[in-house]
Amino acid sequence: MTHHATAAQNIITQRRATVVAAAEKAGLLLGVRNAIGARLPGRLLKAAKDKAGLEGTTEVVEYALAKLALEDDFGPRLVGRKGKARRDLDLEF
Repeated sequence: MTHHATAAQNIITQRRATVVAAAEKAGLLLGVRNAIGARLPGRLLKAAKDKAGLEGTTEVVEYALAKLALEDDFGPRLVGRKGKARRDLDLEF
């Protein structure tokens, strides 16, 4: 494995660990584990596993759901602020 590939894999691993730690801190991974059933395109599942650096379907689904549950609303909040700055606000530096 090249240095670049190793560095990229380290970033993926750190990103995944950060998401899982945040989900744990938020209490999202507590409680009874529920079984789910889904029919997914094989290429989609493989691409998600590859991107996340995971092998198990349960792991990739848990990671994907954690990312979605923790996703911030910065974009919609920013757009919602359009036109809300005071007209007399001095923005000159």
